[in-house]
Amino acid sequence: MSRYELRFSGAGGQGLITAGIIMAKAASIYEGKQAVQSQSYGPEARGGASKSEVIISDGPIDYPKVTECDALLAMTQEACNKYSHDLKDGGVLLVDSDLVTTLPKGNFKTVAFPIINTAKNEVGREIVANIVALGAMVALTGQVSRENAEKAVLSSVPEAFLELNKKAFSMGYEKALAAKI
Repeated sequence: MSRYELRFSGAGGQGLITAGIIMAKAASIYEGKQAVQSQSYGPEARGGASKSEVIISDGPIDYPKVTECDALLAMTQEACNKYSHDLKDGGVLLVDSDLVTTLPKGNFKTVAFPIINTAKNEVGREIVANIVALGAMVALTGQVSRENAEKAVLSSVPEAFLELNKKAFSMGYEKALAAKI
């Protein structure tokens, strides 16, 4: 049985819990896999440490928390410092290159690009940085298809923002593939 563990981490207010929920939705509803999502955040509503964990499996999930992280998104230096030690050998670390400047050492692949800057300057709204990051995680992990992840995104956002989120998802997906090489 395969079990894949993802963690979306950063600061409160960056939309990482939403990104985790959408990833779990893509896996469970659109891919037909088992998925569970959990979250935790510091006492501060915005700015404090925040994480969303997603477990994806082809069988029953007996424990809903990350034990050995296959893929980690770190949107802040604090999140990277705090969670990168959980990455397993051969795992993937995705970071916002503007905010995470000290990269950890380890037997995992690191992919870095300016996620928030991409949302702000290339998509047009900083608020969709979480969807840019989600697109990148989908591309890097291969746990759900691009099509099913996009369906999950579009079914999770208000109608007025469908095109914006679709563009953000595609931009993150493409940037991650380009950075992966």
